[in-house]
Amino acid sequence: MANTPGSKKAIRKIARRTEVNKNRRSRVRTFIRKFEEALTGGNKVAAEAAFTEAQSELMRAVGKGVVHKNTGSRKVSRLHAQMKRASLA
Repeated sequence: MANTPGSKKAIRKIARRTEVNKNRRSRVRTFIRKFEEALTGGNKVAAEAAFTEAQSELMRAVGKGVVHKNTGSRKVSRLHAQMKRASLA
């Protein structure tokens, strides 16, 4: 249990930050899901638009420190590969 005022404040800050980061992570997942749904729907234009939004949201999460830089890049790369595979088929 926290005893000093500084440690009590740190616990409050961590709780607030955790909530914000949860929301940001959830937002990223939502955009990725929208992209995958557009891809399976077969609408190429909608998939490209959804990819752009998902990429933007992932890189924003990287900038905010929610997702590691390499993780964000890897996810964007895999989404792009999915899009290319779908357009070739």
